[in-house]
Amino acid sequence: MPHLPRLFLCMALSVAVAAPSARASIERLDLPTMVAKSDGAVEGLITRRRVVRIDDAKDGPELYFTLITIEGRSLVDGTALTVEVLHAGGFVDARHGVFNSEAPAADDTRIGNRVVAFYKRSENVGGGLAGNALYAAHGGLYRTFQAAKGVIVQGRGAGYAVSANVELSVLRAQVAQRAQAKRTSEVRK
Repeated sequence: MPHLPRLFLCMALSVAVAAPSARASIERLDLPTMVAKSDGAVEGLITRRRVVRIDDAKDGPELYFTLITIEGRSLVDGTALTVEVLHAGGFVDARHGVFNSEAPAADDTRIGNRVVAFYKRSENVGGGLAGNALYAAHGGLYRTFQAAKGVIVQGRGAGYAVSANVELSVLRAQVAQRAQAKRTSEVRK
C-alpha cells in the first residue's frame, strides 16, 4: 500500500499532461483533410530527439514534451527544410517523464529514422511551449522504408491520412496538389 500515493500522483500527472493536449486529440483524417488542417509536411531524417520538462503555474507541474528535429524536404514544394516537431509525453530518463497514449511509439521517433510528418504551429501546447505540434499526435507521423519501387511511406490503416503504403513520390504529388488547392481557396476568401 505505500505505493498508492505515488500511483495517484502519476495518474494526476498524466491528466495534467493530457489537459493541454486535449485540443490535439486523434481524429479520423484522409489526406485532403490532413493537408487542409496542417501548416506543413516534411519528409526526412530524424537527426535529434529530446524531451523537455516544464513546470507551469497555470498548466501544472511536470509537463513533458518530446521534440524531434527532421532534416529533409517539404512535401508541399520540395524545398530543403529542417523542422522541429513536438508531441506531449516522453521521458527525460527512466524515472522522469510520462506516457501519452496519443504519442508516436518510441521506435517511430528514433534518431536515424526516415519519416514523413504533418505539423501545425501552436503558440502554446502547454506550459507556454510554442512549436510545430505533430498534427493528430501519432496520426501525423509516418515511417518510410526503401523498397524495389523506391521509398515507401508506411500507411497506418483506415482513419489515417496515409491509410495504405504509398510511394513517396506519389504522396509528394498528392500533398503538393492538395496544398495548391488550399492556397487557391485561401486567396479566394
